[in-house]
Amino acid sequence: MKLVVVSAGLSVPSSTRLLADRLAAEVDRKAAVDIQIVELRELAVEIAHHLTNGFPGRKLADALDAVTGADGLIVVTPVFSASYSGLFKSFFDVLEKDALAGKPVLVAATGGSARHSLVLEHAMRPLFAYLRAVVVPTAVYAASEDWGAEGLAARVERAAGELAVLMSGLSAQRPPVPKPLAGGFEVVPFEQRLNALRG
Repeated sequence: MKLVVVSAGLSVPSSTRLLADRLAAEVDRKAAVDIQIVELRELAVEIAHHLTNGFPGRKLADALDAVTGADGLIVVTPVFSASYSGLFKSFFDVLEKDALAGKPVLVAATGGSARHSLVLEHAMRPLFAYLRAVVVPTAVYAASEDWGAEGLAARVERAAGELAVLMSGLSAQRPPVPKPLAGGFEVVPFEQRLNALRG
């Protein structure tokens, strides 16, 4: 199974990336996964260009393909102005509209204060519900004081377990992805497309 981790941290080192890595490692302990990291900081210029000209650069196209082809996602953002970062939102704005339909997603965020923890429920969960992803019940927020505290490890373990279970169940039911033809088009039998929509 392929797990893609989208991290919107801006600094190096980044607490956002640290949380993303802890979540990914815990999922890997619970289910054998191939992990790919997408660092949005490295794609910021290409994301801006894609928003203005409609064409992704090579690195952004690879990242979008990775997210689309994943069996599950971990998405982590720092909190800015009581919501997800603009870079985080811009990445999901340039993703194809059906790319996350039915895909298991674990949402997480980092911030300087526990007062911003509701960003998970009031901003992130609605965003991924709109994108028709399957968001795991446990979201993970890490404030500055949470690092090294008992509660964070338990939340990470619970959320990772939920994602691993969803990934295992949904990837077993997913029909094989049709291969693109030479011209970049793909042929999907009508019955297969209909069954995918019903499922």
